[in-house]
Formats: sequence, C-alpha cells, structure tokens
Amino acid sequence: MAALEKGNSPFYPNHPVPPEFFVGRSEEIERVRERGIRQVANGKMVPFYIQGEYGIGKTSFAKAAQQLGEAYGLHPIYCSVGGARDLSDFSAAVLQAALRSGGLNTTKEEALRNWLGKYIGRQELFGFSLNMEVLRQDAPQLSNPFGLLGFIEENRRRLNATGVFLVVDEINGIADSPEFAHFIKGLVDSAEAGQSLLLALCGTEDRRRRMIQNHQPVDRIFDIVEIAPMSQKDSERFFEVTFSSVNMETRKDAVSFMAYWAAGFPKIMQLVGDEAFWTASSNVVDLDVAVQAVNRAANEVGAQYVDQQVYRALRSADYRSILKKIAAHDGISPDIMSFRKADVAGALTESERKKFNNFLQKMKRLNVLRSGDVQGEYRFNQRMVALYIRLQTLQEGS
Repeated sequence: MAALEKGNSPFYPNHPVPPEFFVGRSEEIERVRERGIRQVANGKMVPFYIQGEYGIGKTSFAKAAQQLGEAYGLHPIYCSVGGARDLSDFSAAVLQAALRSGGLNTTKEEALRNWLGKYIGRQELFGFSLNMEVLRQDAPQLSNPFGLLGFIEENRRRLNATGVFLVVDEINGIADSPEFAHFIKGLVDSAEAGQSLLLALCGTEDRRRRMIQNHQPVDRIFDIVEIAPMSQKDSERFFEVTFSSVNMETRKDAVSFMAYWAAGFPKIMQLVGDEAFWTASSNVVDLDVAVQAVNRAANEVGAQYVDQQVYRALRSADYRSILKKIAAHDGISPDIMSFRKADVAGALTESERKKFNNFLQKMKRLNVLRSGDVQGEYRFNQRMVALYIRLQTLQEGS
C-alpha cells in the first residue's frame, strides 16, 4: 500500500467537534429546532438546559445547534463562563462573547465594532485586544435581567437578526452562586412578548440541581435536552466520516473496536481517532492500528480528562490490582457504571482485601464512587473515570 503522507489530523481531541463532522443526536437537534429555534425566530424567548456528563459533547452539540439556528436568522453568541464566580464576571464574559461573535462575517463584525468599539483595544495581527478596564466598568449594567435583555435586543436589532442564540457554557463555578440562579429565573420571567432569545445553559445534572437548591423555581423554567453517550452505530459513523474526509479507508472491525472502547464519549472518540491517524502507516485504518490507538489513548484519558487528585490516587501502586479486578469482574465492558463489593472481594488476595475498605472510602471522599441503590453496591459518579479504569485494564492486558 502507498505510504500515507500526513497532513493535518481531522480530529480535535482538545476542542469541540466542528459542525461539519457532527453526527448523531438527530432527535435532540430536532427538539431544539422545533421547540427553540423556530419559536425564537417568531418572537419568543425559550430557555434550554443542555445536560450531560463531562466529555459527552455538550459544547459540540450547542455549537451545531447554533449553526442550525443561523439558517433561521438567529445570531449565535457562544459564552464560556468557566472562570466566572459572580454576576459581574458573568456579565463581563457575555459582553466579551458578544463583541467577538461576528466571527468571519465582515458585515456583522463591522456592525459590532461600530456599536461596541469603545471596548476594543489595539488592533493585533490575528484580531484585536479588549479594553478590559472599560469593559469591566460597563459589565455590571448586564448584571440584572432587564439590562441583559435590553443588550440582547439591541444586538439583534443592529445585526438585523430574527433572534439571538446565546449559549452559556462551563457553568460549574457560577452555578454555586445563589444570585446566578435568581438572575436566570428573573431573566426568563422578565422577557416580554417579542423578546427573541434562545438561552441555552450547558452543564451537568448536578449543576442544574445545585441551581435548584439555590432557588427552587429554577426547576420549572428549562426545557432539558439530555446528551447521552452516542450509540455504537453513530460512533462508527463518526469514525468513518472523519477518516474519509482525509481520504483514509477504515476496516469495519477497526471502526467497531474504536467505537466500542470510546463508549459513546465524543472526547474519547476524538482522542482515539487522532491516535489512529498518527499511528497508521498507510491510508488504511485496520484492527492493529485501532488496538494501538486505544492503548495509547488510555493514559491520555486519565491525564487530560480525569481530575488530577483522582488520577494520582488511581495510579497508586497499592490500588492497581484492586482497580484491575473491579474492571475485570464484569468482562471490562466500557460502559458499566456499578459493581458489587462482594463480587470484587471474592477475587482479591488476602492483602488486597485488607485494603479494600480503605480504597472504597477514599474513592467516596474523592467523589469517584457513591453507594448504590442496594446494599453492597457502588456506582461511579463519572463515567469518564470508569472508562479510564477499563481502558487501563485493556492496555495492561494486551
């Protein structure tokens, strides 16, 4: 076979999936289109909560939905609030996101600069810097529902859009703030007829529950879109489509193997696909390449996507054998989230059994495990951690 001349990898292991490579989620996308995009284009405000585990593809889904919204005239604003701790931080992040939302559309970019030009600092080689002092001074004006709604409406008017599709991502920190929960509820309640805004918060279920604890009425405002792990079929299609985009062939058994061990997690699919791209010595991804890619991805999963305190504990020599036996007791299926203590204990050595209770308690303190619904059952709180353990076991057994 001809040697493969490597170009750019079509995979993005550290970034959201580009919309052109987005596959699956057809029911969820249709829900947002019918209940959100079309309603907003006709002058309504619709709040969504895009819910799913870490690494499940919430950001990619939100950006694909925003691209769909553009076909209906909605202007997309993507705002990450990962560093925000209060409404002042949140407002500054929204203002920055709005200023940069023109993208490569020169007409939009010019309109936004004419409107928000005082927040622009000096021109740089790849865009512009922000005048953060002025931006921070004005951001509090958006810290109340009427201020933000007025800003959104002015944004829509100046860009001649049918509405605005505002995605608020990475809400982990600010979801702990009671004032944020009250603000979001107030934002929904304050919207008037003709307020064309699709608001989509992206987060885990526990962050939504946290907002509800802070302000109970939040429980009633969102249309929840659950982002579950992708099906085996959609995962396989993702690999086929993405490799095909760079003229690489895929063998069916290789695609099935990679999809199985990625367990429906887009972040892991991207990581495994990228490893396979660089591992392949020809333009064919066969089973041997797939096995190498999954093995090489195992350590990266832990290093990149598992909390470092948990990662260090899971790497401890004292716990390695116990972890392998937890993973192996069910045939190391990548998507099993629970185990029974008695099933694992029966496979442990006497020395390991003495450490087993300490292990379980430490994993609970690190929020890796919780008690299950029946006595003696333990469940992983994060599927990513469970997947990492099983990938490690696969790697060590190969």
